Amino acid sequence: MEKPENFAHEHDGELSFTNAPNILTLIRILFVPVVVYMLFKRDPAWDIAAGICFGVASITDYFDGYLARQQKLVTVYGKLMDPLADKFLVVSALIMLQEIERIHPVVVILLICREIAVTGLRALASAEGVVIEASSSAKWKTALQMFAIGFMMVNPGVFGIPLFKVGNVLLYISLAISLWSAKSYIVDFFVGFAEKRKQAKLRRLAAKHEAT
Repeated sequence: MEKPENFAHEHDGELSFTNAPNILTLIRILFVPVVVYMLFKRDPAWDIAAGICFGVASITDYFDGYLARQQKLVTVYGKLMDPLADKFLVVSALIMLQEIERIHPVVVILLICREIAVTGLRALASAEGVVIEASSSAKWKTALQMFAIGFMMVNPGVFGIPLFKVGNVLLYISLAISLWSAKSYIVDFFVGFAEKRKQAKLRRLAAKHEAT
């Protein structure tokens, strides 16, 4: 039996790579080695350049999501690459800031472990058919973290603005929000999982009742 033409077209679109959101995501990934290289220079001018590049890469995270929603471009590549690109960029930047001694290792450990834990939890929830949406606090965390990391790359500041100090404060705020939002993800997972089990049990009882 042949599948409708629009069905095939729709699923071909899901496997498409060459669209604007995916290209922006790829650009974000390509910025990662550039930022790392610049920070390895350990030079104020290169630090400013690294901060600018990190900022540009961070902005692509907003625009690829915006374009995907506006144009309804949901692809397999986008689902895979978008969260990976974010983590590649943030984790690489955090490790480099720790390497050049601008951030405490414990902060890096907490932030990275939180990301691993939440990613694993959401993957487990998805496998169980439980959808855990990103919380509003998690979105604030991401925004603050991006600003914080970019500012902390610029040391000393520019035009008399102590960007590093501002970034340091923002980073600790984002850390607090990160840990708080992680708690929300855990609660949502167990609530959703319990509800799914409850619904499955009710369906089994209903089926058993109909059989009798």
